[in-house]
Amino acid sequence: MNYGYITVASAIPQVRVADVDYNVEQIERFVVDADKRGVEILVFPELSVTGYSCQDLFAQQALLDRVEKKIADLLEATERCDVISVVGAPVCIGGGVYNCAVVCQHGKVLGIVPKRFLPNYGEFYEKRWFASSDDLTESVVIGYAGSWVSVSSEETLFKTVCGVKFGIELCEDVWSPLPPSNNLVLSGADIIFNLSASDDLIGKNAYLKSLLAQQSARLICGYVYSSCGFGESTQDVVYGGNAFVYENGTLVAESKRFSLEEQLVVSQIDVDKLRTERRRNTSFVHAQRGHKARVFDADETDERRFELFRYVDPHPFIPENDDMYASCDEIFSIQVCGLAKRLVHTHCKCAVIGISGGLDSTLALLVCVKTFDKLGYDRKGIVGVTMPGFGTTDRTYNNAMTLMKGLGITIREISIRKSVMQHFEDIGHDINVHDVTYENGQARERTQILMDLSNKLGGMVIGTGDLSELALGWATYNGDHMSMYGVNASIPKTLIRYLVSHVAENSVDEQSRATLLDIIDTPISPELIPADEHGNIKQKTEDLVGPYELHDFFIYHFMRFGFSPAKIYMLARHAFSKDLYSDEVIKHWLKTFVRRFFNQQFKRSCLPDGPKVGSVSLSPRGDWRMPTDASSALWLAECENL
Repeated sequence: MNYGYITVASAIPQVRVADVDYNVEQIERFVVDADKRGVEILVFPELSVTGYSCQDLFAQQALLDRVEKKIADLLEATERCDVISVVGAPVCIGGGVYNCAVVCQHGKVLGIVPKRFLPNYGEFYEKRWFASSDDLTESVVIGYAGSWVSVSSEETLFKTVCGVKFGIELCEDVWSPLPPSNNLVLSGADIIFNLSASDDLIGKNAYLKSLLAQQSARLICGYVYSSCGFGESTQDVVYGGNAFVYENGTLVAESKRFSLEEQLVVSQIDVDKLRTERRRNTSFVHAQRGHKARVFDADETDERRFELFRYVDPHPFIPENDDMYASCDEIFSIQVCGLAKRLVHTHCKCAVIGISGGLDSTLALLVCVKTFDKLGYDRKGIVGVTMPGFGTTDRTYNNAMTLMKGLGITIREISIRKSVMQHFEDIGHDINVHDVTYENGQARERTQILMDLSNKLGGMVIGTGDLSELALGWATYNGDHMSMYGVNASIPKTLIRYLVSHVAENSVDEQSRATLLDIIDTPISPELIPADEHGNIKQKTEDLVGPYELHDFFIYHFMRFGFSPAKIYMLARHAFSKDLYSDEVIKHWLKTFVRRFFNQQFKRSCLPDGPKVGSVSLSPRGDWRMPTDASSALWLAECENL
């Protein structure tokens, strides 16, 4: 396991029903290939040594003896392989035959896990041939394929050399009301491997995927599934072959259905991520009490060079394309309902909002408009205030005015130039010195105007700051940092573009649509420094604090999963092409993020109320509670060593 990742695989070999020699040859090839590819745990379908379809042949001693003999041969042939292989086979234990998973590594059997729930309905007749693990009333030690193995009905886990624990269930087990994986996970399993022989029926595949996703999500675990495919008997049913790898409810890899060829699906599971999720989930921790299992340790293995090959989303806050419309609509609705409740509670029908012509204030305005429409309030109760200053450009000013007119709200224009110049004179600041005082003086003047105007009108100041700005502290303390309700507080900058675009494409007239699209294309800037000689924006935020797509990537992995700078750096290098961001650029902005995140906590400790929208939030009353004076030394030191 490297950076918390473990490489797993699900195999779908071609089988010949009851041809044990042939089937074991195929399994051996898969094991050797998987080992060369760095796979750490490999799972095969249910009864893969014989084929699932043997039916009454499972009672034949010749078949059972040959299974044990060929598994012994498999162990010898793969003795030098580090990969842990989980194969399906009928095994004689005491006086019964059990449908088992046989766990193998380095030429020996690490353990045997019998199936608990035996389907005996519809097309399934497993109780005719097999006994349930529940029939084992006590642990039994058997000699099998040259190894002495303890077999029991108790929960059994296996532990890899890197500390990953995994459990096993077989096909019907996961379909049952009480899947063994429940107790296995509560006893410490990080990953569940399922050996299956699930026939294909219309609609069943979608149900199966939903079932596995739900089980993986509810148990906060990895789930690796292998079901038999081409070669099984088609006398009465068809086995289309399914291999899935899930991680906490997310499908990360799958096979092709109904393939006539053998398949090996290789993927990686982030065990660190799973463990972080479990630690945070107090219900999971509570449920673990009193659960324990037998644990068998795997052998030591040679250290391998780690290479991440799994896809890493460079924009983790952005919904998948298939879900984009529904997700944007849902996010927008959460913002609207949050603001609606606050307005109704305060008996307020006036919202005051500063409109700059930038993305954040645009989204906040759109939320206000939708909220007023939903409540049946007059849009004229929304007072949009544009406050031109020393850095305001024609482009942003015109976009702000055009948008407000198009949306039919009340427009106020109040220049801050005279009041700020008077303020600078009062405090003895040279207006030609464009320092932090110059910038923050303008930001605080704008906030003062909004607050006082709100008092005059009996309104509520709507905050526009977003999650990315709050994480970086890119806001003026008691300036744009402050409001009476911040509708964008948990929306990252990269997502805001999509939300505004969503509204532009679906909810406004043509003129407003054109304005919104131009706002999306406008460089992000607080416009607190005068424009250049051509009247264009000179002060560009991403030139100063770094690209927001990088920072949002850092925010997501730092806050959502508590990853270290080293792991975040590794993931970022993998997610973004070197043509876009070199290693040095990523490293530079990662250090900037860590430094600013810690140094700017004082601003987040007194944030206004605002609705949580996604899985990441910085509210000091909810998701993020951090001392203002916490040291960043540990994290910065790790950044320096990258």
